[in-house]
Amino acid sequence: MLRPEYPRPQFIRKDWLNLNGSWDFDFDDNSKALEQHWEKDTHKLSQKIQVPFCFESKLSGIEDTSIHNRCFYKRIFHIPKEWEGKNILLHFGAVDYYCRVYINEQLCCEHEGGSVGFDADITYYLDKAKEEQILAVYVEDPAFDESIPRGKQFWEEESAGIWYTRTSGIWQTVWLEPVDPLHIRHLKITPDIDQGEVHLEAEFNGSLLENTCLEVTILFEEERICRDTYSVTSNEVFNRSVNIIGDKIFNSSVHGGRRNWSPENPALYDIILTLRSGNTIHDEVTSYFGMRKIHTENGMTYLNNQPYYFKLVLDQGYWPEGILTAPSDEAFQLDINLMKEMGFNGCRKHQKIEDPRFLYWADRLGFLVWGELAASCIYTDRSAARHTREWIEILRRDYNHPSIVAWVPFNESWGIPNIKNNLTQQNHTLSIYYLLKSFDPTRLVINNDGWELTKTDICAIHNYSHGNEQDTGRREFFKRFLKDKSILLSSAASGNHAFADGFSYEGQPILITECGGINYNTSHPNGWGYTSAQNVEEFYSQYRFIIQSILESDCVYGFCYTQLSDVEQETNGLLTYDRKPKFDPARIREINTTFRHRIALE
Repeated sequence: MLRPEYPRPQFIRKDWLNLNGSWDFDFDDNSKALEQHWEKDTHKLSQKIQVPFCFESKLSGIEDTSIHNRCFYKRIFHIPKEWEGKNILLHFGAVDYYCRVYINEQLCCEHEGGSVGFDADITYYLDKAKEEQILAVYVEDPAFDESIPRGKQFWEEESAGIWYTRTSGIWQTVWLEPVDPLHIRHLKITPDIDQGEVHLEAEFNGSLLENTCLEVTILFEEERICRDTYSVTSNEVFNRSVNIIGDKIFNSSVHGGRRNWSPENPALYDIILTLRSGNTIHDEVTSYFGMRKIHTENGMTYLNNQPYYFKLVLDQGYWPEGILTAPSDEAFQLDINLMKEMGFNGCRKHQKIEDPRFLYWADRLGFLVWGELAASCIYTDRSAARHTREWIEILRRDYNHPSIVAWVPFNESWGIPNIKNNLTQQNHTLSIYYLLKSFDPTRLVINNDGWELTKTDICAIHNYSHGNEQDTGRREFFKRFLKDKSILLSSAASGNHAFADGFSYEGQPILITECGGINYNTSHPNGWGYTSAQNVEEFYSQYRFIIQSILESDCVYGFCYTQLSDVEQETNGLLTYDRKPKFDPARIREINTTFRHRIALE
C-alpha cells in the first residue's frame, strides 16, 4: 500500500484503519451509475485503481488522461472486532470534485469541493450481521465547468502552456477511526506570543454528562508546561487561555525567543486533550502547535515581532507519477529540505491547497507557507459561492499549522477577470478578505496576488521582465523598476495596474511574488520558461541578477522565485520534474543568502 502514514497529523487518535490500496473502479461516461444503482452489490466494476491516486496518474494503475466526467469506486472493508460499541467515522482527505458516498447500498453523505476533506459517521449504516461492509463512491468532475475552482487543471486532454493534467476523483487518503459517542469534534489553537498564552477552542459530539471535563496537557521538549482540567458544559463552545511562560523569562519572547516557532527555530509544543467523565475516558487526541506571530508594520513584514524578509519559491505541488498526489510522505520532506538547502525560507503553494502531511513537515522542519486556493476560470454567482465555501473548509482544517503565515485567495485576477473596474467582482474580493480575517486574524491575506489588488495586507507584484543577458535595456529597466516606488505601483511591468480602480497603495510591504522562471536544460519538445539559459553559468548569471536586484531594493521586502520544479511542459524549475537538482544548491543558496539590511519604507 502506498501512502500508509497517518493522514491528519494535527488531530491524532491511536486507533484507525487506512483504506488506501486497491479498489474496484469504472468510468461512468454514459451517466448510468445513479440510474442503475451501481452502489448495489450486484453491480460489478470492471477495473482496479490504487487509491489515493487519481485515474489520470501512473500510480493509480490506470493512467488514463482522456476526459471522463464521472467515475465510480467500490471496495469491501471490515470493522475490527475491538471497535465494537464505538461509533465509526469515515474520512476522505480530498475528492475532486463532487461525490456521493454509500455504505452497504445506502447513501450516507455527499460533498462538493476538491481541495479539503470531509467525514461521516457511518455507524448506523453498518450491517452488524456481516463481516464484510461495502463502501461505494460516485464522483463527478466536469472538465468543462469553468465555475469549479480548478487552478492549473486543464480541460483538454493534452497539457499546454501553464495548464497541466487534471486530477479527478479520490486523491488523498481514505480512512476509518472508532470514537466514543461522546468525543472531541474539533480543536482550534491560537498562539499569542505577546501575552505568553495559547488560546484553545474545542467542539464536542455526543451527550455531555454532568461531570464531563477536558484535561489539557501541554509539553515542550517532553517537559510538562501545564496539566489543567476544565469542566465542559457545552458541545459547541469551549474557550480557555493557557499561560505557557510561567515565571521563567527565558520561555518568553525576550532574549531570543527560544520557544517561538520560526524557520530558523521550528520549536513546537505538544498538546494532549483527554475528554473524561469521572474515571471514564471518552476520547484522547494529540496535537501540536507553535508560538508564532506574523504581522506588518512600517512597510515591513515581521515574524515574532522581528523584521523578516520573505525568500520564497513558487511550488505547484505536482509530481510526474502522482500528479497532485505525492507518491510518498518522504517526497514532502525531500521538497522542503531541498528548498531550505537552496536558501529559501518558505514557499508559495500555487493554485493548490496542499496535503496536511506537507504542512506537517513544514511545521517540523521550519518552512513558511503561503496557502493559495485554486481559482475558477470565470466569475459567476456559482463560482463565487463555491470559492467561498471551500475557503471556510480550508480555514477550519489548516488553522493550527504554524508554518502557514499567509492566505492567497486570488491570483492575477483569475476567476475575477473584470476586477479592475467591476464593482461586483471587487466586492467579492473584499468579502473573501474579511471572511478570512474574521475566521483567522492571525495571518496575512494577499488579495489578488500579482496586480489589480483591492484590500490586501501585502502589495504583491509579479515581474518577469528581467530579460536575458543581452537585453541591456530590459535589465536596466528591471533595476529601475525595483528602486522606484512609483514605477513599482504602475502598470509598467505587467501591463496591469497594481491596484484596481477605487483602491490605492496604503503603505503595505511590497513584495515581488513572482519572478524569474528561467528555462534550462530540458528535453521536453514544448518546454518553456519566461527566459532561457543556454548553459549553467548563464543560468547562474541570470538568477544572480534577478535576486540581487531585488535584495538591493529598499522598496521591496521579499520575493518568490518561479519555480521549485519543472511541471510537465513548464520547464523553468530549479529541479527537474522528478526532483533532481539542475543546479548546485550551494550556489543557489549563496545568491539567496546575500546580505539584506533591515530598513523600513517611508
